[in-house]
Amino acid sequence: MADLPDRLAYHNGGFIDSDDARPIRILAEYLEPLHRFREQRIQDTVVFFGSARITPEGPLGRYYDDARELARQLTEWSNGLAGDRRFVVCSGGGSGIMEAANRGALDAGGRTIGLNIGLPNEQRPNPYVSPGLGFEFHYFFMRKLWFSHLARALVVFPGGFGTLDELWEMLTLTQTRKLVRDIPIILYGSSYWNEVINFEAMVRHGTISREDLALFSVADTPEAALSLLRAKLSTRPEATTPAFAKSRTPPKPGGAAR
Repeated sequence: MADLPDRLAYHNGGFIDSDDARPIRILAEYLEPLHRFREQRIQDTVVFFGSARITPEGPLGRYYDDARELARQLTEWSNGLAGDRRFVVCSGGGSGIMEAANRGALDAGGRTIGLNIGLPNEQRPNPYVSPGLGFEFHYFFMRKLWFSHLARALVVFPGGFGTLDELWEMLTLTQTRKLVRDIPIILYGSSYWNEVINFEAMVRHGTISREDLALFSVADTPEAALSLLRAKLSTRPEATTPAFAKSRTPPKPGGAAR
């Protein structure tokens, strides 16, 4: 009779960390947040993107202050809604604009989420994320899935490569109508975005349509951004918790979409 293994496969750390078990680790980064979001009854989020390098004392410090103030105002408004509807501020969990967003939500007595990812130099969890709502990811694509899955709106502050990556991902999902739910996108800081991205040039060269410029709005003050969010967010609770953004099903050959 062959010897029995001395432990269950999922207790074998060497196996779980191996290349062969990568699909298990990927699935865990889907199922573990799903479990916690259900447990915490997180129904929907407003996601704040922006640079980890912006500090209150730095040359772009006003954006830190504005992100904190907008998150505070948004959370105060959300907490005053009837029923269980709550728009929970969600960030990437690190420093800079992410910290400011989590901090502002905490200032208003709200819960706030951090979807952190381990990076060599700059990404460390900030202390303003609510207990039980701080997540650590290894895979960028799983982290971005959770940003989009629960988002009802995005506010994108000035940022670098990571912020641009997240912005383009969400603009593409919106432009291609891959998500059934509309997700308003607000670019915060017109002077920054007008210099960094020439959307008009993209229209002129024919790589996007003029109608695509309506996929996002621009705001320069917390009050203006909050006004846009309040106008665009539906306050009617969805049936499930978490209420996922569903993908559109492509039509079958020769038939209608399901």
